[in-house]
Amino acid sequence: MRAVTWHGRADVRVDTVPDPVIQEPTDVIIEVTSTGICGSDLHLIEVMAPFMSVGDVMGHEPMGIVREVGSEVTAVKPGDRVVVPFNISCGTCWMCSQGLQSQCETTQNRDQGFGASLFGYTKLYGQVPGGQAEYLRVPFGNTLPIKVPDGPADDRFVYLSDVLPTAWQAVQYAGIPQGGSVLVLGLGPIGDMAARIALHLGAGKVFGADSVPERIERSRTRGVEVISSTDQEDVVSAVRDATDGRGPDAVIDAVGMEAHGSPLATLAQKATAIVPDAIMEKVMQVAGVDRLAAVHTAIEAVRRGGTISLSGVYGGATDPLPLMRMFDKQIQFRMGQANVLRWVPDILPLLTDEDPLGVDSFATHHVPLAQAPQAYANFRDKKEGTVKVLLKP
Repeated sequence: MRAVTWHGRADVRVDTVPDPVIQEPTDVIIEVTSTGICGSDLHLIEVMAPFMSVGDVMGHEPMGIVREVGSEVTAVKPGDRVVVPFNISCGTCWMCSQGLQSQCETTQNRDQGFGASLFGYTKLYGQVPGGQAEYLRVPFGNTLPIKVPDGPADDRFVYLSDVLPTAWQAVQYAGIPQGGSVLVLGLGPIGDMAARIALHLGAGKVFGADSVPERIERSRTRGVEVISSTDQEDVVSAVRDATDGRGPDAVIDAVGMEAHGSPLATLAQKATAIVPDAIMEKVMQVAGVDRLAAVHTAIEAVRRGGTISLSGVYGGATDPLPLMRMFDKQIQFRMGQANVLRWVPDILPLLTDEDPLGVDSFATHHVPLAQAPQAYANFRDKKEGTVKVLLKP
């Protein structure tokens, strides 16, 4: 089959790789019909490169048609249409029973000290072949795949794999009061969707901060009050002016390690391109390498007693935080990988013809799998109005 594979920093290719096969009696093989490129995929060809190997199959936002099932699979059958969550969870352990599928005790990577395995995402998370491919092996066939109805285009459901539950969890963790206010830092796919969800769930004011024209326009048309800057002083001043000087009730950081600022962290990230992987891997695991501008903006912007919800991915082990300031402002922090299956029952009823979250038109580009390398480059460089890409194998 053809698949998007990792070959190094800023180097993804479409190669021919072995077709997946049933390995366990609860496995399922799906034919992928749509699969997204995520902002965290870009981390794999940049700062997280030391944890990748040449030939790794990428991608963690797939959906498709079941083509083969293991002997013990009863929940789905060949021909069923399914979405595959990005985190691999058994559905039966204690963590899964608590709605913490991202911490699944069956797939936890204990040797690395990390949580549940993820599709297509580094040896820290199991190095499981990903979904930017023509076919995908899906374990836990009775509990992991999400069955969706036939009829609507893939765009209606594919975001259940990651974008929708990640944004939904970000909003839930933000704890926005009814009629309250929230600032979303970064209006890429996750931030954009989080803003839409916050409005849908009753936030009175949703502010968004970004500097990319296409992102700004998309969010503004959905009713977001956009601050056309990512500079901390600009953002904090604007949002305080709009909230009686207090700041918003909550801030959602949808930027993560992509933030600008911190020359030392920027240097550390760039060093991954020239320092041998074995050395840089250790640096990543014991040092602070993140550009924390977005977190510092969130800490300054949020009102006293407010909440910061982190959905942006960070990669440093010892990143410094202003704990005195956080303590003084009585800030609550919530964060973590999205627990996809925890939120699906809340989200699925919204994926109707009325389309309140605008999923049917959310993708800016639909691209053949063969053109994935150029799509990655356009997404990374924010060219051709690229905000969200769906690959079509």
